[in-house]
Amino acid sequence: MSDGAALTEEAVDGTVLSIDAMGGDLGPGAVVSGLSKAAAANPKLRFIVHGNQPELDRLIAKKRGLSKICETRHAEGVVTMDAKPSHVMRNGKGTSMWSAIEAVRAGEASVAVSCGNTGALMAISMIRLRKIEGVNRPAIACLWPSRNPSGFNVMLDVGADIRADAEDLLQYALMGASYARNGLDLSRPRIGLLNVGTEEHKGRAELKVAADLIARSADAADFDFVGFVEGKDLPSDRVDVIVTDGFTGNVALKTGEGTALLIRELLTQAFKKTPFSRVAALLAYTSMRRLSKRIDPRRVNGGVFLGLNGTVVKSHGSADPTGVAAAISLAARLSATGFHKRLAVRIAQAEVAAANAIQNEDPQK
Repeated sequence: MSDGAALTEEAVDGTVLSIDAMGGDLGPGAVVSGLSKAAAANPKLRFIVHGNQPELDRLIAKKRGLSKICETRHAEGVVTMDAKPSHVMRNGKGTSMWSAIEAVRAGEASVAVSCGNTGALMAISMIRLRKIEGVNRPAIACLWPSRNPSGFNVMLDVGADIRADAEDLLQYALMGASYARNGLDLSRPRIGLLNVGTEEHKGRAELKVAADLIARSADAADFDFVGFVEGKDLPSDRVDVIVTDGFTGNVALKTGEGTALLIRELLTQAFKKTPFSRVAALLAYTSMRRLSKRIDPRRVNGGVFLGLNGTVVKSHGSADPTGVAAAISLAARLSATGFHKRLAVRIAQAEVAAANAIQNEDPQK
């Protein structure tokens, strides 16, 4: 295995990603297989892989050509899924998760990817990478399949913090708009605030205050505010970015994933029920395969931590090689755009512009 400096120099024209190989439910084997799939699709990728070095070296050696683009770094500890973030913050320094984040902090890698404990990953990321100036609560953003031309909407927060006041929701709108510009190439994203109805009188008090703040900041921050949106709007073409608190967003995300899996299972059962349905399945194979890919949660796997001085992609804990490869591909795209630096600049500019717009607004209006 090459040393860290050599790996970084070798990948000047490529992308170096830092991978926590030990945190997922399926173990390092699934992560290494995901690395192999991602590398096959993008030969310029390079990896720093953190975990049990003897085991990782053995797994990587089984994948053709993978050892040439991987550096392994030994870490004794593993952050378990039931570990408390507060405990990990105090005692997690020797873990693969901590080591993966540290490589981004040191500038050796541009993005960290982990399938591990979400709360612990956010806690370590906040300690080592720190929040972008002006950001109160970082958020996790995910891509949601939609009817928009890009095929996706952005939703945040989906689990970084269950709390969010009006100011937090305004910051989520600013960060979500920046993510949509860089990730979906939208010059003026449409922002919606998730609520129990679209009527102005519905919802909690903080949502109404947040709606007012976001609306007054829209022109200065260069996005369009469409107002309140409902759950049915998540996959619609009415909006590009859905803003909500982490509790609501995480419930919506898990519900959507579960529904997609249920639809796949029910379709499979239906097409296997009778000889005629099996013939119909053969005739519809191409269309059904296309649909299966479109609603497969693994192919849009990866939540992005927004609001930190560094980019972190959180993969599902149960991600298989396809899911890991999807998270790595997302990390590579964000790295290629210099996303976190652009986000920091955009947030700083948008916060100043939004504050000026609110301050200069006629209070009599």
